[in-house]
Amino acid sequence: MKKLFVAICALAFFAGCASQPQTVGELKEDITQKLEPLEGDFAVAFKNLSDTTERVLINERAMFHAASTMKTPVMIELFKQAEAGKFALRDSILIENEFYSIVDSSRYEMDISEDSEGELYELIGQKRTIRDLINDMITMSSNLATNILIQKVGAPNVTETMRSYGADSIKVLRGVEDIKAYKRGLSNRTTALDELIIYTRLGRGKAVSPEASQAMIDILKKQHFNEMIPAKLPKEVTVAHKTGWITGVHHDSGLVILPDGRKYVLVLLSKNAPNREKVISTFADLSKTIYDFMTR
Repeated sequence: MKKLFVAICALAFFAGCASQPQTVGELKEDITQKLEPLEGDFAVAFKNLSDTTERVLINERAMFHAASTMKTPVMIELFKQAEAGKFALRDSILIENEFYSIVDSSRYEMDISEDSEGELYELIGQKRTIRDLINDMITMSSNLATNILIQKVGAPNVTETMRSYGADSIKVLRGVEDIKAYKRGLSNRTTALDELIIYTRLGRGKAVSPEASQAMIDILKKQHFNEMIPAKLPKEVTVAHKTGWITGVHHDSGLVILPDGRKYVLVLLSKNAPNREKVISTFADLSKTIYDFMTR
């Protein structure tokens, strides 16, 4: 009886192993099958930074509304300009809720009810350091902080820096809630491939400088919204990432750092996807599948 029990356990173990992707081809097929039942359009990019032959790209050049994923390139541009001596991250900025449309320079304000972070609105008329505003923008996805910081560095400069990285499709055109621009189709855009390039730079310490890259990774680690990439991973795994969402759009992209020091980049993008809960759950499953592949 004992031998039979051991045999059954062994069979169950090997059956479990067999069901897990063991090759990059199997991994891509498994991801595709998990996305198939979902309504919407999706893109996935995965790369093992320790072994770049382990890479999966699905619809990697398809264009998506960037939503709040564009806040990572804005952060990179801030660190770049700070390192160039244009300002210091410890410098303070006056908090004002007054911005101008890229269409006709007409004035608009941010609406606290449309923002994921509200405490910054209580500081209007006061000053806050650039570094603190970067934390607000990344960890709590503050739209008010984002617009203040884009106004500081200039959206065209953000895009130009991304081009210098080899991210040839991403477009950072404007701040958040520029409704006139939105109605004219002037929105921030990204692709899974460009997000992969950006986070690969960060993971290899080549986003501005090694020190700046690590500082930005440390900020991304403090992300408040963790329903997708980190959701089903073990607690000892570190995820430095940025999410983004608007109606029908749910994104997560970032750098995953394993306890043994290995790193991989994972990008999950969606659009035309009405069922937020299903997308979030599936993206969390995909993240776990890739983690299992990396630790197989």
